[in-house]
Amino acid sequence: MSNELNIVPSIKLSVKQTFGFDSNLEVDAFEKKNEFVPEIDKNYKFDKDTTTAILSGFSFNKRVLVQGYHGTGKSTHIEQIAARLNWPCIRVNLDSHISRIDLIGKDAIRLKDGKQITEFQEGILPWSIQNPVALVFDEYDAGRPDVMFVIQRILESEGSFTLLDKNKVIKQNRYFRLFATSNTVGLGDTSGLYHGTQQINQGQMDRWNIVTTLNYLSLEKEMEIILAKNKSYNNPEGKEKISNMIKVATLTRKGFIAGDISTIMSPRTVLHWAENAEIFKNLGYAFRVTFLNKCDDSEKSIISEYYQRCFGEDLQESLINS
Repeated sequence: MSNELNIVPSIKLSVKQTFGFDSNLEVDAFEKKNEFVPEIDKNYKFDKDTTTAILSGFSFNKRVLVQGYHGTGKSTHIEQIAARLNWPCIRVNLDSHISRIDLIGKDAIRLKDGKQITEFQEGILPWSIQNPVALVFDEYDAGRPDVMFVIQRILESEGSFTLLDKNKVIKQNRYFRLFATSNTVGLGDTSGLYHGTQQINQGQMDRWNIVTTLNYLSLEKEMEIILAKNKSYNNPEGKEKISNMIKVATLTRKGFIAGDISTIMSPRTVLHWAENAEIFKNLGYAFRVTFLNKCDDSEKSIISEYYQRCFGEDLQESLINS
């Protein structure tokens, strides 16, 4: 990623026409896509509140943190907005293996005029800052403390970045944008669902201009997403199946909140269940391999009961009769 992207937004797009909800806003966009622009998913369904928050990040250079349960489409929301704006977008997962060196860069040995020389190789952070790129930090609340302090330097929209290894001060590109996604809101994991997350320095949290929450959708909206991805279900019988699948997922979410179970069905899991049911032609078996086998043995009877309440038949019978 050594080459700079010498491009600027040159067109305006209607939010209403592009994202499908009422708005008089227009947003900056690039005329052409390049290798860093994500592919457009034509069937993607945008959440109005989340999309509005993310668009403010692109339009007004605001730092936007998208928080919510897993599988709700936080990162995909940012990617699909970037795809429609032709805005280059880079995602970095802040797992425990990502180090300060990975972000900033390191000395590397290379050949020059037949001789080995040591040269500093910039990491993803200095490169992104100098280009019209939307940089997305996934699992933001799982980042290591030393990494988080590196990120803190660029959270201010006009903030320069000092590259100590090269005695160089890097100014942010006018069209550099910064986003992050997290399962918690920086206060640590109180649910026990997201091991490895931690509290985030409140001085750093204060630098995020906008924090939006994307949690589970209504049954109707979740059904729209599943049907858009699985058109074979777009008939009365298929819609009834999908509706009952989402109802099972809703019961797992309520059960989790009540402390009855420790595993939760995300919209992503429902989507996988629908896809697997098409593969195996057996709804009960697809449920077992998609979700039930991930659950604690002591909770499987509760989850099987959820299935029975929604489909009107015992899960074991479903496995036999389907």
